[in-house]
Amino acid sequence: MAFFKQTVKDLPLIRGDHTRVLVRVDYNVPLKDGKVSDDLRIRASLPTLEYLLEHGCSLVLISHLGRPDGERKLEYSLEPVAKYLSKLLKKDVTFVDDIVGDLAYQTVKKSKNGDIIMLQNLRFDPGEEENDAKFAKGIARVARADYFVQDGFAVVHRAHASTDAITNEIPGVAGFLLEREYTTISDAMEAPKRPFVAVLGGAKVSDKIQVVERFVKLADTVLIGGAMANTFLKYKGASVGKSKVEDDQQATLDGIYAAAKAKAGDRVDDYVVTPVDVAVAQEFSDKAPRELRKIGEVKDDDIALDIGDETIEKFCKVLEGAGTVIWNGPLGMAEFPNFAHGSARVALTLATHPKVTSIVGGGDTADFVLKWDVKKGGSFTHVSTGGGAGLDLMAGKKLPGVECLLDADTRRRKEIKLN
Repeated sequence: MAFFKQTVKDLPLIRGDHTRVLVRVDYNVPLKDGKVSDDLRIRASLPTLEYLLEHGCSLVLISHLGRPDGERKLEYSLEPVAKYLSKLLKKDVTFVDDIVGDLAYQTVKKSKNGDIIMLQNLRFDPGEEENDAKFAKGIARVARADYFVQDGFAVVHRAHASTDAITNEIPGVAGFLLEREYTTISDAMEAPKRPFVAVLGGAKVSDKIQVVERFVKLADTVLIGGAMANTFLKYKGASVGKSKVEDDQQATLDGIYAAAKAKAGDRVDDYVVTPVDVAVAQEFSDKAPRELRKIGEVKDDDIALDIGDETIEKFCKVLEGAGTVIWNGPLGMAEFPNFAHGSARVALTLATHPKVTSIVGGGDTADFVLKWDVKKGGSFTHVSTGGGAGLDLMAGKKLPGVECLLDADTRRRKEIKLN
């Protein structure tokens, strides 16, 4: 599909002009001992940053990190991220421990063509999550930018000051990451190569109600694993022992199975596929041994922590014959090696069948495949940087941080005055 918003390639960038661009990246990355431990989102932003730098722009980067709840908590400082980005770009990145104050304003004012400045964590100010117009005006005043580029796909499902209100101050377009994420996921949902298979895992059905409902309508097969499979199995009358279950999802599952039956008739269990066996333990521990139980043989003190070996083979056979696969959610407690078998085998199947269009979405799933894959995600067609944003897009929802950008068929530029 053609992207319906303007992108950085629509900007009239002329080398030699001092064009300043405010870029909303998503550098909400894990830190360990003060250093970046997973750089997927940083590396994914590089094509946009490099394009703008090649065209002589100076950049002001804004992002959030963690959940400081509107307070200045230095364990969530973006300074380590700025240092890491500098190494990737092989170029100085000036970190400013300020957002809308005079230090930030003066630092940006002195910047020259090709300079990169990163401001402090947006969520140190409560105005960010409140989508506060005054805070957005403050960012615009500091940035003194000609254009705003939204490239933080993982945050565009939220109407925050840096994703929504800011576009009332500076004309906004999409970066390459946002464009690629949006079109890749949308194409897979709306015009997939068939058979189209959805693999859904993770902890809760309630987190993915609309996504499951949409997959039931669009996919050829839906494979259910992870802790959410326990809720499906109990709904179907199977004992799941002490496994985690959402008992308040009866009405949701009624609707899902009614839709599945309307589409698949008596073949509903071949269409919405749940485990035929599970791997269990008697305690929630990475030291617990892996024991297999067929569905119907789960004991009262068992905790299902992964799909079983027979289910793994069944799922992988379906995936081998797929045209498009969207995988969202680990199929077990993948942090525990004994219960990562299901997720690892699904990853291996997709990685060894390059003709299958494979899209991996969701933070936990992306984290798993990046650690599993020696190619850092290169074994798959697309590893998404977005969790909630990806889910909302799959569910067919509009994304506030995308909707507010300039339309692709509109070449009018907003005139802005910066104080």
